[in-house]
Amino acid sequence: MTARLTTVHTLGDRVTVAAGETEILSYVYRPDPDPYEARKPYIHPLRTLAGNLVSGYRPNDHRWHKGLQMTASHLSGQNFWGGVCYLGPEQGYQRVPERVGSMRHDDFTAVEASDERVTLDSDLTWVANGGAEWARERRGVTVHSADADSGSYAIDWSIHLTNIRADGEPLRFGSPTTAGREMAGYTGLQWRGARDFTGGQVLTPAGPATDQETMGTAAADANWVGFTAEHDDVDAHSTLLFEHAPENAEAIHASHWFVRSQPIPSVAFSWAFFEEFELPPGESFAYRYRVVVADGAWDHERAAAHLKGLPW
Repeated sequence: MTARLTTVHTLGDRVTVAAGETEILSYVYRPDPDPYEARKPYIHPLRTLAGNLVSGYRPNDHRWHKGLQMTASHLSGQNFWGGVCYLGPEQGYQRVPERVGSMRHDDFTAVEASDERVTLDSDLTWVANGGAEWARERRGVTVHSADADSGSYAIDWSIHLTNIRADGEPLRFGSPTTAGREMAGYTGLQWRGARDFTGGQVLTPAGPATDQETMGTAAADANWVGFTAEHDDVDAHSTLLFEHAPENAEAIHASHWFVRSQPIPSVAFSWAFFEEFELPPGESFAYRYRVVVADGAWDHERAAAHLKGLPW
């Protein structure tokens, strides 16, 4: 049974989406003011159809982690992830505020809602610290397939990014791993789970796995991963599924999974885990992702069947 979707602008800084009587997410497009946290739009709170919280916001271990957000941890010497910068094996992580950039929401090109689908399309500008505009982004966030019987809904997130640097330099995308830290290839679209997801179960197409086993897995070998956990405050479990769109296999660079269950719950669609890639001046790239938010403790077989039944 379909759960009716609605949307409303709230306080001039976010768009809130509800399924029936439950507010399932807020897309915050004019975010918090602290530049050190790499100001950028994000989704938080993110809730299941039953109203259970599945996203974390400014946790005490990483204040710059905010729900579901697009990031770029290493980009031509700038940090569009937020917080400390990894400067290599000798220096490690350092506080370098002058390297932290931002993603500016410029305008919505579409805010559309029907009973079955909410579409939020927007234009953004990636701004290096100091004010230079480096990239133009066309972003799409679509909420759909809200189904009361399965207790789930889906979010599709797309990015089309163009290098607009006035100095004619390429954009070089990397990660802490490309800078010398082993198995820390976080960058790209990232989810930070609520605190009670710590220690949750990771799912893969092959079955349940640990985060260590899944970390760095190529998307070509596992097109999706899942994460399920039991809540602290209610007698309930929730499950999230993260899936690459088919066309990502032909994208500018191969993707890998960044997955942690301990000491923090986090999943990222890393586009530069092990190797850097360049985006030349005037050129563009595109990726598309899906996040399914579900009530209950799903196993890998149910997850695979559900994803197979959701057309792209």
